Amino acid sequence: METQVDGRIVLVTGATQGIGRAIAVAAAKAGAEGIVLVGRDRGRGADAAAEVASLGAAAAFVAADLGEASAPAAVLAAALARFGRVDALVNAAAETDRGSVAQAPPDLWDRLYAVNARAPFFLMQGVVNHLRARGAPGAIVNILSMNMHGGTTDLAVYASTKAALGLLTKNAAFAHRFDRIRINGINVGWADTPAERRMQAVTLGLGEGWLAAAQAAQPSGRLFSPDDVARLALFLLGDASGPMTGSLIDQEQAYVIGVRA
Repeated sequence: METQVDGRIVLVTGATQGIGRAIAVAAAKAGAEGIVLVGRDRGRGADAAAEVASLGAAAAFVAADLGEASAPAAVLAAALARFGRVDALVNAAAETDRGSVAQAPPDLWDRLYAVNARAPFFLMQGVVNHLRARGAPGAIVNILSMNMHGGTTDLAVYASTKAALGLLTKNAAFAHRFDRIRINGINVGWADTPAERRMQAVTLGLGEGWLAAAQAAQPSGRLFSPDDVARLALFLLGDASGPMTGSLIDQEQAYVIGVRA
């Protein structure tokens, strides 16, 4: 089954590394006319944009801190200034940090909700209103997490941000189904990303051996890769997924009846 996004302008947040970058690259390979790559690091942004351009898609990097309330509007304005339209949105950017009910400080709550829930909401709002004004169909994919089903105790705040975005995904899909704007989400399982490597090896102090141990414990012998997630995201963005909307797909290998094996 081919999953193409021919001729479309795709806006991807968190596109300078990991899952976001893999989705931007996959969209370029699948025929996108242009990719708007959003991230904080200008060096990584330039590198990601060059990779996308080498695949035949026009690329525009927009530097933005999505923790700032003004960022979503600025990102969309930059995308429209460069391409004149946006046909698809992928909210892949996220802050991941530990914080339990007993110990999470207010600034952690505010930071995670700003990036993981507020920014995706207002980017969706902007893209939805842009598509409605054009009378055009579109697709939005929100990158969520299996932690939205509950999460480990030290991920209480992070898990709740993903649950909030999951609910917003369904709400927006229902609200705009007759606008032909399809909105779906992916609950990503444990994935080997640059952010996860830093978290496990450095922040949690598990050292470089954490990955081999984690992969050995998985049914497939490995964690998910950014490319695994990108393939599913591209399916949801493209026509191959048909009229599908309002779905939250669990992309996981280690859960049985909601309990991690």
